Amino acid sequence: MGAGTSGSTGADVVRGAGVVVTGAGGGIGAALARRFAAEGARVVVNDLDPVRTKAVAEEIGALAVPGDASAVVDEAREALGGTVDIWCANAGLSSPGDAFADEDVWAAAWDVNVMAHVRAARALLPEWLERGSGRFVSTVSAAGLLTMIGAAPYSVSKHGAYAFAEWLSLTYRHRGLKVHAICPQGVRTDMLTSAGSAGELVLAPTAIEPEAVADALLDAVAADRFLVLPHPEVAGYYRNRATDPERWLSTMNHLQQAWETGTRQPVDGHP
Repeated sequence: MGAGTSGSTGADVVRGAGVVVTGAGGGIGAALARRFAAEGARVVVNDLDPVRTKAVAEEIGALAVPGDASAVVDEAREALGGTVDIWCANAGLSSPGDAFADEDVWAAAWDVNVMAHVRAARALLPEWLERGSGRFVSTVSAAGLLTMIGAAPYSVSKHGAYAFAEWLSLTYRHRGLKVHAICPQGVRTDMLTSAGSAGELVLAPTAIEPEAVADALLDAVAADRFLVLPHPEVAGYYRNRATDPERWLSTMNHLQQAWETGTRQPVDGHP
């Protein structure tokens, strides 16, 4: 599955490709699977929930491979006839909590949000590097570029997911590996609902549909663009964080205080 070229579309790049989407029983993962299938890819749907996995796969004419996203590379590869062209590391945990969250919460967030990506890359890279092509898609979050109030395990692990995607790209891009890091803010999924009052304050006002995330990814695939921002304003927030961290941290602390007190005051430069 080759790189995007001038004038090509994301559909041109993915047509006929063997694609695996983890965490695809609903939300962003299901939207990605539907879009890849609609564009002519051969799709494997993966999710821990076998019922949801089968339902999405049957809906779009895909293959169902339920199970732990960390351990399905070989089975998914076999289902696709021996070759995976695009791996979408989309399975994730929302993991709310502060510094006092249980060790098990921190460990689970790190295992699913980071190590599942590492394990998939370990299994996929030898073949991809040998043939000189492959595409790794990491569903990160704007929290991986910025942060999220009330969700320390989630924010920290998503920074890890972004860092690993970045490392993959800078290390292997000259050997044909394409990497995309998807970093949306609020998306109308079960994960947004699970974010509770913090999500209602920070994410819900600008939340988008999962299909918009799939659109943004296909655009990035066509351009071979690493950073995928379904909310374009995140680029400005990320710039503010890098160029004036004190002001950015102060702004985020105002959001934290607004959340703690239950007020909904406008915050300049959020987030």
